[in-house]
Amino acid sequence: MRASARILFALLTIALFSGCPDKTPEGNLPDTGATPTPQPKAPSAPVYGYEVVKSYPHDTTAFTEGLIYRDGAIYESTGLNDSSSIRKVALETGKVERQTDLEEKYFGEGLTMIGDKLYQLTWRNNVGFVYDLFTFRPIDTFQIYGEGWGLTTDGSQIYMSDGSEFLRILDPATLEVRRVIPVSDGSRPVRFINELELIKGEIWANVWQTDSIVRIDPTSGNVKGWVNLTGLLPANERSHRVDVLNGIAYDAQGDRIFVTGKFWPKLYQIRVKGDAADTTAPKLQ
Repeated sequence: MRASARILFALLTIALFSGCPDKTPEGNLPDTGATPTPQPKAPSAPVYGYEVVKSYPHDTTAFTEGLIYRDGAIYESTGLNDSSSIRKVALETGKVERQTDLEEKYFGEGLTMIGDKLYQLTWRNNVGFVYDLFTFRPIDTFQIYGEGWGLTTDGSQIYMSDGSEFLRILDPATLEVRRVIPVSDGSRPVRFINELELIKGEIWANVWQTDSIVRIDPTSGNVKGWVNLTGLLPANERSHRVDVLNGIAYDAQGDRIFVTGKFWPKLYQIRVKGDAADTTAPKLQ
């Protein structure tokens, strides 16, 4: 990692742990009776770089909140009031093949898939939606306590973020909270956890308003590593409308990782690289 990139990542990390004034989560933890698992201290996690394998077109009107890959297609949840939707998108062309729009009052957020159902959060509407995968027809709703940000699943349980340093683990049958785990790098909490994806037994998460992805142990909440995606979208492809990095999808069969951002013109397939011993994150006090 070059010195300039190292300095930028350090500044982003400081901003991350000190908080962000624009979208502070409010009342995110429900009174479910779930007790956060005690968090052991651990050393600061290593930071990795990346390389771009391939880029694909991405709809610049999509305020990306959730991203999934399945059978050659991208499934995407978009946000903003009067612009929220779920979509099936052709990976190679970026063409929207199927779309269901939410009512104007809803702000769409995270998305995950179990079997033939899609699960979508809303931000502050206290409701989530369940859709038929093949028709996108809404078939059920569920209650959200506090804010909804990101979703992912291992098939047997659902992981949900709410912008805080906690992940909720939901029962996929009832969508009730089973337990809550705190996320920390060493002794310091990692806040503003956003879009989620399960990759090789780890939860990868965008950290809101940074170019960082954090890699989380889903059992303990310990941070196992970081991926610094600084410079992924070139300056000449950034318009005034382009927003933050957000959206991670994984093709398990092809071992491909895809990332994008809100209103980004590209979706990228990336490969993680770098000597972790040479790219260690700043020590956290």
